[in-house]
Amino acid sequence: MEILHNAPTSWLQLPPPLAIQLITIGAWVGAVIFLAEWLSRYTAVGAETVRKVVHIGTGNVILLAWWFEVPAWLGILASVLFSVLTVLSYKFPILPSVSEVGRKSWGTFFYAVSIGLLITLFWLHLPQYAVLGILVMTWGDGLAAVVGQRWGRHPYTAWGMKKSWEGSLAMGIISYVVSCLIFLGVQGSTWQTWLIPVAIALVATSLETFSKIGVDNLTVPLGSAALSFFLNELWF
Repeated sequence: MEILHNAPTSWLQLPPPLAIQLITIGAWVGAVIFLAEWLSRYTAVGAETVRKVVHIGTGNVILLAWWFEVPAWLGILASVLFSVLTVLSYKFPILPSVSEVGRKSWGTFFYAVSIGLLITLFWLHLPQYAVLGILVMTWGDGLAAVVGQRWGRHPYTAWGMKKSWEGSLAMGIISYVVSCLIFLGVQGSTWQTWLIPVAIALVATSLETFSKIGVDNLTVPLGSAALSFFLNELWF
């Protein structure tokens, strides 16, 4: 009787079937790509803005994957496939919203690679660090560019790259908020929840500042995830 009593609760706690996971995540990514392509083809918004729609929209799929407890192999496979697709998009007009950014950048390729690496490293036992790294890149780096382009009034140059203090400040603030929210959801309100994100924000902002050809889409998520893991799991 005890087994029968506990069975419904256990069943409800199981992740949804793989087919539902694939359909839901595929629908989300498909909607983001469709929106980006529509903006690219039929509106006057710039290519960089369209790319940020893809950048932010597809990055949030990691929250669905975390919620659904998607198996690691599926995330790695998706990363590999999207990496190949982005490389092809630089040579052929497959996805103009990905490749036409008005400057030489491998950012979208590094973006896909970083997701695969983070899933490989953390997904099985500590998925929160993969999620943190990806969302710091998704929201921090994505909105930093938007803020810098629209409201950047105090420019500076770093490693030959034009930046703005407004964009860098946005990167730091958003990275801090994202890190706090993830820590708060996983471990509650501890002093680590509020203090460790300060270090993450500083490192992520520095990595985003000193980057070329989109390599920050690799260094920011990997650096943020590695630092958060080191400080939260190993140091404290």
